[in-house]
Amino acid sequence: MKKLLVVAFTILAVTLGLAFVNPDYVSPVEKVIEAAAPAVVKIDVETTAKVSPFDPFTEDFFKRFFGEIPFAEKKAEALGSGFIFDAEGYILTNEHVVHNADQIKVTLLDGSKYDAKYIGGDEELDIAVIKIDPDGKDLPVLEIGDSDSLKIGEWAIAIGNPLGFQHTVTLGVISATGRQIPKPDGNGYYSNLIQTDAAINPGNSGGPLLNIHGQVIGINTAIVSPEYGSTLGFAIPINMAMRFVGMMIEGVPIQKAYLGVYVSTVTESTAKSLGLKTDTGALVTDVIKDSPAEKAGIKAQDVIISINGLDIHSSEELVAAVHNYPAGSEVSITVDRFGQKIIFNVELGYQDNAKGEKIQEKYTDEKFGLVVDNILPGDREELSIPQEISGVIVRDVLDNSYAARLGISKDDIIVKISVNGTQLEITSLEDYKGVISNISKGDYVAMIVLREGIRYIASFRYY
Repeated sequence: MKKLLVVAFTILAVTLGLAFVNPDYVSPVEKVIEAAAPAVVKIDVETTAKVSPFDPFTEDFFKRFFGEIPFAEKKAEALGSGFIFDAEGYILTNEHVVHNADQIKVTLLDGSKYDAKYIGGDEELDIAVIKIDPDGKDLPVLEIGDSDSLKIGEWAIAIGNPLGFQHTVTLGVISATGRQIPKPDGNGYYSNLIQTDAAINPGNSGGPLLNIHGQVIGINTAIVSPEYGSTLGFAIPINMAMRFVGMMIEGVPIQKAYLGVYVSTVTESTAKSLGLKTDTGALVTDVIKDSPAEKAGIKAQDVIISINGLDIHSSEELVAAVHNYPAGSEVSITVDRFGQKIIFNVELGYQDNAKGEKIQEKYTDEKFGLVVDNILPGDREELSIPQEISGVIVRDVLDNSYAARLGISKDDIIVKISVNGTQLEITSLEDYKGVISNISKGDYVAMIVLREGIRYIASFRYY
């Protein structure tokens, strides 16, 4: 019995001793959450989608005999995160969280709810600004940090609303910087992302990634599917986002940068056949006349290997990296010219024209369900469209439209339209509008479309 009492007292003494290890210790993470969490918001979004009540066969029959289809409207809800960065109520989030929203609701940590207004955003960069009216209330605000000074291994703290669990905190480190990953929809690349092992899940999108000082260093935006890996989250560097925030708030169209080169990804065969001294990077196949690249001295067969210290491995990465800067930015571009490393200081230009003036607003074609525009210099660079190719570029395809059913896609170039056997060249937006306005019900129409250098014909009868 005495032995049992001794053992019991010993266990109790050890347990009590453990309970008082570091009794006055306060985790620095606890301090960060205490200061930062009130400025992190939950974003609830409601959107509307048009849905056809018919299957494709019945839909075609209905249109043939009765005209336009009475599309039904379907409401959809989405959830994301964001953070207040300005006392006037401005909130940063991801564009994909609030894109095409009919209604945006914001909830703060203290439970207060606000209607939010969409201010501006960009799909390619995946950043957006929304605003709530503080109505005289002092709103909590997060301090903006410096994502350019990040070091691998430093603390990273994510706050957001994963899977609807409001104000969830996860902790990790900066695993890597300068990551380039393809977007989930296959439309381009996320460029120069911050990688972290702080758990990020659906619903975290748009929330802040913080350093140990409680400053925002990134906007949580992407995850790797658990099917392929875990604890792999990515955030947009806050320095990149802040380059464009002022334009969004002022209502100025975002003018992303333009370099002025046609490029392809270096492969083993191109490297060996051309005698290149590097097997990775973006090979300059041509330089556009009077472009920033030509003025700086970049030449055909140079291989661009970095921009402002960010390694470039492919043509897609180069385009995404250039678009991370507003027009007029000065960047350092390193090229490999047959083994010689050369650094060029380049003042990036405007995608539209030399002065950055929008020559022509895009046009929404309700007949065929297309949003089209003139081909701009930035389009030629991004999509490698030769100067001799003219036409209109597809900016968007409307749901359940003729264009959508025919397989016309964003970035297709419409170079010619044939109506009842008469072929008409399309050299500008005005040409396109003129042809479309004269098409009547019952006409046979064919669109000659250029996609990645290959022409195809989309034909139909317009009812």
